[in-house]
Amino acid sequence: MQAVQPVIVKTPEMEVNFTPRSANQMGSFYEARGFPKEMRDVIKQQCFITIGIHNTSNKKIWLDMSNWKFTAGGKPIIREHRDYWKQRWQNMGVPLSKQSTFRWTLIPETLDYLPGEHEGGNILLPFSDQPISVTATFATGENKQGEQIVITTDKLYCAEDAQENAE
Repeated sequence: MQAVQPVIVKTPEMEVNFTPRSANQMGSFYEARGFPKEMRDVIKQQCFITIGIHNTSNKKIWLDMSNWKFTAGGKPIIREHRDYWKQRWQNMGVPLSKQSTFRWTLIPETLDYLPGEHEGGNILLPFSDQPISVTATFATGENKQGEQIVITTDKLYCAEDAQENAE
């Protein structure tokens, strides 16, 4: 098994880095923060991708995750909104402090990026063993009235943990 490498998409206005994280990476990260096993078990079934967005332009760029579309094998993949996760954790009785920490690690649903600003966070997708395509559309300008920026890649993969050889 090979490690999944980050995917970097550059335009004249911005750079977007996609870094897949394995189940063990994310499980260890959340375990170190005291997350209950039941919560970690759910998390470890997801495809985690850390996204970093850098505005390299001289204008404001707007992130709106509702303008991101994901597919695998030609079929849409649904990225659950952060409100979905809040409800799921509440239904499981997860302590509020852990819900808050989890929410803090997610990329915001909406955010304005000032010139030179670099921010990011995690997205969770249903796990897929197929390549994932993403098309992300960003508004620009002070009031989102500028030209749109569209980035695409079909080179995303969910990271998998190395399998032990059972001999």
